Amino acid sequence: MRFERRFLFAISFSLAWGALVAGTFYVLAGRLRGGQQKSNLKQVVVAARLLPEGSVVSRDAVVLKGVPETLVPQGTFPRAEDVLDRPVIHEIQPGEPVMDARLAAKGSGAGLTPLIPPGMRAISVRANDVVGVAGFVLPGTRVDVLVTGAPPGGRDAETRTVLQNVTVLSAGQTIQNDGKNQPIVAPVVTLLVTPSEAEALTLANSEGHIQLLLRNSTDKATTVTPGRRLHELYSEPEALGSAPRGEVVVRYARPAPARTPAGVAPLPAAAPLLPQTPHADEMVIIQGTTRRVEVFPAERKDK
Repeated sequence: MRFERRFLFAISFSLAWGALVAGTFYVLAGRLRGGQQKSNLKQVVVAARLLPEGSVVSRDAVVLKGVPETLVPQGTFPRAEDVLDRPVIHEIQPGEPVMDARLAAKGSGAGLTPLIPPGMRAISVRANDVVGVAGFVLPGTRVDVLVTGAPPGGRDAETRTVLQNVTVLSAGQTIQNDGKNQPIVAPVVTLLVTPSEAEALTLANSEGHIQLLLRNSTDKATTVTPGRRLHELYSEPEALGSAPRGEVVVRYARPAPARTPAGVAPLPAAAPLLPQTPHADEMVIIQGTTRRVEVFPAERKDK
């Protein structure tokens, strides 16, 4: 019995000592690992709240946060003083590092001014529910600009595309899209243009009526169009040209005049008529959604 007690005591003492040594090494290793992690962290300025476009960075809008050096992106700031009083040109989410590409230079102003790149200009044009595509001309979208008016020396009204792929800076006083693509009914929209485009848009707005066309923001192609004139909308289809969309033109030849049977005296000749200008007789047949025009060419009567 004494031997068994001594044996059990030795085993218990060994296990307790091993557990104590393992726990000590675990705690020391954890402290060492934590010290190494802290030493590898780099202080980075991050947004404490949402920083919308056009706002200015204030002291309470940013905080310092430790980030592993391997995860720190380029263009960040280690001190809050480096970003204070700088306008925001691209929205910054809470907890997102404040980067130099998202900020304008200090002193460049607030609101719409810092959103204008160097060499570009902002110009406002009047809009309504039709011109503004029912309110869906939102900040950040892209539009084409059409002008309708009478060219110098011409009486016929004409519509032409004067600008393409123009960025919308603001709709009314809203310079930021809420992300929900909700329509904004605004009497004025502001466009980002070059100086020469600003001249063309100002002239078009003063001499004619402008219209905005909403386009896909990923569509960068420029389309060359000949423009449209008023008489082209009301002109009839060409006699030998192709039929308009949705119409089928069927042409029939007028039958030859009947011959006089033998032995029957012909009718006395009528008085000679002056040459007549040929004209076409048309019959319009509508079947469902299809409109068919049957054209019967007129006979030419000469002397």
